[in-house]
Amino acid sequence: MPTTDEADALPTGAWELPEEFRLLVQTVRQFMESEVRPLEDALDHDAAGPPPGLLAPLQEKARALGLWALQTPAEYGGAGLSMLGQVVVAEEAAKCRMGAFFPAAGAFGGNPPSVMYQATPEQFERYARPIIEGKAGKAYTAISESSGGSDPARAIRCRAERQGDHYVLNGTKLWTSHAATADWGVIYARTGEQGQRDAISCFIVERDTPGLSIVPIGVMNSFSPSQLHLENARVPVANRVGEEGAGFQLASDFLVRGRILYAAGPIGIAQLALEMAVDWAKEREVFGSRLADKQGIQWMLADSEIELRAARLLTYQAAWNADLGRDVRVDASVAKLYGTETAFRVLDRCVQIFGALGLSQEMPLERWFRDLRVKRLGEGATEVQRMVVARDLLR
Repeated sequence: MPTTDEADALPTGAWELPEEFRLLVQTVRQFMESEVRPLEDALDHDAAGPPPGLLAPLQEKARALGLWALQTPAEYGGAGLSMLGQVVVAEEAAKCRMGAFFPAAGAFGGNPPSVMYQATPEQFERYARPIIEGKAGKAYTAISESSGGSDPARAIRCRAERQGDHYVLNGTKLWTSHAATADWGVIYARTGEQGQRDAISCFIVERDTPGLSIVPIGVMNSFSPSQLHLENARVPVANRVGEEGAGFQLASDFLVRGRILYAAGPIGIAQLALEMAVDWAKEREVFGSRLADKQGIQWMLADSEIELRAARLLTYQAAWNADLGRDVRVDASVAKLYGTETAFRVLDRCVQIFGALGLSQEMPLERWFRDLRVKRLGEGATEVQRMVVARDLLR
């Protein structure tokens, strides 16, 4: 049985977490309260992240606590957290104003694209190692195109034609995160017939590659993705990751597991918003009594609590099954769908409870609202996740 202090550190409904993860939640929560949230007070409401002068000391403190490169396996120099460990950290680290896209304000360092763990030793040391050691920022992963992002195996039209010891890449990638500031990234391009899954390859592409242009795309939230345009961009054969045609297979694990982790952050944000709404309802008086005494408000709070408990447990279950080595394609879709949709519903109720104050930039709710609307599309839209679940049921 957990002690009272340990139990207080748990998100509601997380009663089955192993002790090591309960302690991890405590550590992250204390770091967020003492280091991250005070730092945010010095930043603009829509800041996409802290400037280098504020980020560097924050990262030093995180490294001292062992909160660094959490997704990177230990044999490559990272913390080597299990999927469940990554999920509980992601949920807690999202509880800040920038948390939807910069958990813990970026304090926990970067992780190279997971495909790099399948790279050659030379590729890994040159490109991935500096990210793990904190000497370089994040790298991007470019998959989505205008022809579709949720079905990359068939939608990818960006082509890579081999010419001697180089590939020549032509095409356009959309909605690519971190490309505007990254020194390099991995781009998935077609090396065979259109529509075939075994005709996609993965390439490491450096920022200064002639023929590559990167343009930010303005969107409704504070963190802008980018468009990548490739026109006769020459990439060495030595920069291909894996065999030719194996790109989709290499990306599959990243796509599935990414959905589980993607669900955790919105749940953390919605949990914090709900706690804020509960406090407000107990303080705010209207028509002669507290908001908390109104049945309509009580039911909004109760529905939010119930749905968040369910979303959290579905996400934890998906992570647990991933750690057991099970096929989690359906689990990941369930977690991503229910986690992001629930978080958005809960946040919408919280804005309603706060009234006009919930729309103001005095509070983080309106920023979270925009960010979580984006989360319902990222890593595969809600409708795609329903399709995955339905296909499994009808198979």
